[in-house]
This record gives sequence, C-alpha cells and structure tokens, in this order.
Amino acid sequence: MAISEMEKIVDDNQCFTFYDEFGPERIVTVYDSETGIRGTVVVDNTNIGPAIGGIRMTPTVTVTEVFRLARAMTWKNALAGIPHGGGKSGIVADPQKLGPEGYERAIRFFGRALKTIPQYIPGPDMGTDETCMAWIRDEHKDVIGLPKVLGGVPLDEIGATGYGLTICAEAAAPFSKIPIDGSTISIQGFGNVGRPVARFMSERGAKVICVTDRDGAVYDANGLDVETLIEVMEKTGGVTQYPNATIIQDDGFLDVECDFFVPAAQKDVVTVDNVDRLKCKVVLQGANIPVKIDAEARLAEMGILSLPDILANAGGVICGAVEYSGGTETQAISVIREKIHNNTTEVMQMVRQQNLLPRAAALEIAQSRVREAGIYRHVRR
Repeated sequence: MAISEMEKIVDDNQCFTFYDEFGPERIVTVYDSETGIRGTVVVDNTNIGPAIGGIRMTPTVTVTEVFRLARAMTWKNALAGIPHGGGKSGIVADPQKLGPEGYERAIRFFGRALKTIPQYIPGPDMGTDETCMAWIRDEHKDVIGLPKVLGGVPLDEIGATGYGLTICAEAAAPFSKIPIDGSTISIQGFGNVGRPVARFMSERGAKVICVTDRDGAVYDANGLDVETLIEVMEKTGGVTQYPNATIIQDDGFLDVECDFFVPAAQKDVVTVDNVDRLKCKVVLQGANIPVKIDAEARLAEMGILSLPDILANAGGVICGAVEYSGGTETQAISVIREKIHNNTTEVMQMVRQQNLLPRAAALEIAQSRVREAGIYRHVRR
C-alpha cells in the first residue's frame, strides 16, 4: 500500500492546480499493489470541524470529481449549520465486477488507508452503503451511516435526503409559487434519493409522471404509482417493466413537461448544451453537482428556479451529523426539517432582496460561515 500527498490535483487526463483561501487542505492518493485498487481522499476545509463526506465507488471517478464533491460538501455542511467541514473520497472500481469478496476487500483496504487521515469522517455515497461503513469501522476508523444494530441512524431507510428535498420544496413554495400539492414531478435516478423523494412528494399530493433509471425512463401523464414502481425496480433492477407506461429512451427525460425536475443520480446532468430542453418550473437538485455552474444562469434566464444541491440535498449529511453526535432517528428527522426549512427561507429571501441566483445566495451564506469559523482556528496549513 502506498499513500502520497500531492501539491497538485492530478486527473487521469489532466494535471492542474486549484487552491484558494478555503482549501483543499489535503489530497491523498491510495493504491493497493496487490489488487490494483486505487482511490483518492480530499479534505477540503476543516475550519468548522472535522470533514464529513461520502465514499464514492465508480469505475470512472476521478480526482477532479472528488475535489468538486469535497468543495460542495464544505458549502453544504456550513450552510446546514452542522459542526463539520467538507471532504470526499473516491474508489476507482465497479462494485458489480469486484464480486462480494473483492468488494469487501477493496472497502477494508480503503478503510485501513483512511486511518492516516483523522480529519476525515467517511459516509456512504454512490457505490457504497451502510455495510461498507461497518467494515470500515471494523478497521478502526470513525464513520457515519452505520447499520442500526451498530448504533447508526439508517439514513436510506428513513429517506433522509429525499425528506430534506421535500422540505426544501415546501419552504421555497411561497417564493416559487409552486406548491407540492397538485404538482407534477419527473425524477432522474430511482435509488436511495429518488425513491424517498417520490414517496414524500406523492404523500403531499404531487403526481410522479416520469421516472428514469439505468434501463431507461417511464412516463405517464396521469401519474405513476410509486409503490408499484418500487416493486418493479426491486424485481427487475430497472423501471421500464412498469405496466402500461410510455418508455422514454436515452436522455428524453429532459424534454418532459413538469413542475419539478429532480436530478437524483449522476453529476453534470444539466449542462449549457441541454439546459434549453428543460420544460420544468423548478429544478430540485437531489444529486451532488448535477447542474453545471454555467447552466444555472441560463435556468434563471428561462424562468426556472434551481434549488442548488448544497441547499436542497443536505438531509443525508445532517442525518449523519446527528448520528455522529449520538442522536436518534427522531432527532435526525426534526433537525433536517428545521435546518433545511430555515436555510431555504434565508436563501430565498436573499434571492428576492438582492436579485441573486439561489446558488450565489447559498454560497454567500456558506462562505461567510467558513470564514468566520477560520478566525478561531490556529493555522495548521
């Protein structure tokens, strides 16, 4: 096992430097010569506290992506008002191709490497789950997102991120003039974020008309039954076997007319090249970095309200912070509701009063909090 800290952010395809007043504080690369598993950890900023951020495992994850996600966590955690900075990590591997034994071996290797980075508290992300967090804790590393039997608050079971998205949409309604009750929703990604947001929004009177997953998308203007969708997903691994619905191929989900579009899977789904295809009224960002920054301004020009990831999808990390402090499931739900409602209201008031984009308003709040926290910190860098 070799671990090296770098002065530059190194990508598979490029090498560049990006340091500013906020970080990153530390970039660590990890490589296991026996298995060929490699990964990256980025601790972006710890002014407010030890960094929290998930472990992403995909065959295409890059250092650049991990850094972008870590920086987003710095802003998200500061905006959420939890006592943690931002970090993220990525393992370059396909969980399906590793097989059960190879998967556990890779996670445990990564957990052992993380012991050298006490400023970073990992949690689950794309390609990892609460079982992975249990393996890492067994390697003697603090984590969040543990199974309930080990004292964890089951964020996926309670749908923490999806619940937070729903609260964000509710809090924004007085400004957006789009109430959840009676609205239509299109969800891209039907996993641990997409499923709960579909449930929570439909319980509040919304109609889910389009759902997209790896195998394609299904559409019904009269509404899709959420529980049937979940059953189909569990049986077939996709959504396209849902009965009596229209199948949409490729990226056709972008063209669906709806009130809320919820990108809840990959990064960079909405770009300047496709943003003009959107026919929604609100983009509720369920995934991390799902909208390219230059597309945010175009959304505003189109009259579409974009509720940014660092504001809208903080339910999961808030839940993790409550778990880390020894809190309960009931407390986690209460804290998510309070923090996301208050933060959304504050952001939207700034949008209205100062004519800012929602992301700009959210960043202004988050950056001011990180700067203020830095005043009380002894410089370690």
